[in-house]
Amino acid sequence: MGSRSEAGPVNEQAVANLYGSMRTELNQIYSKMTELEIEVSEHSLVMNAIQPLDPSRRCYRMIGGVLVERTIKEVLPAVQRNKEGIEEVIGRLNEALERKKKDIAEFEAKYKIRIKKSDNDVKEDSNKKEGNAQGVLVGPAAATESK
Repeated sequence: MGSRSEAGPVNEQAVANLYGSMRTELNQIYSKMTELEIEVSEHSLVMNAIQPLDPSRRCYRMIGGVLVERTIKEVLPAVQRNKEGIEEVIGRLNEALERKKKDIAEFEAKYKIRIKKSDNDVKEDSNKKEGNAQGVLVGPAAATESK
């Protein structure tokens, strides 16, 4: 009988560990998608900046840590292809995200998992709301004060 009571917490701990790793994977997917969306935005900015320029104009591009000289005519299609490739990866990550969400929901239903916020979490959330505007530095005002 003693072994059964010991098996219960081990099982609960195993379920908790598995659930935690699933949540971690979900957060990693979110992080990667955010990172890639920023890259797409940067690619769009570059494309918008160089599109109206003369195609024979010289420009520079970083390839594998090496800065190379090219023309806009050569660089623009490459930047477009890279952007499309990143968007495709984001699409696949979005599909993986939806599958992971579904898996987590099924796991939560199977093991009757509910997330509870502790008092500390609630206090931290209210502190975060109050502190969102902190850390903003305005350059000209700081320069005026030093005169």
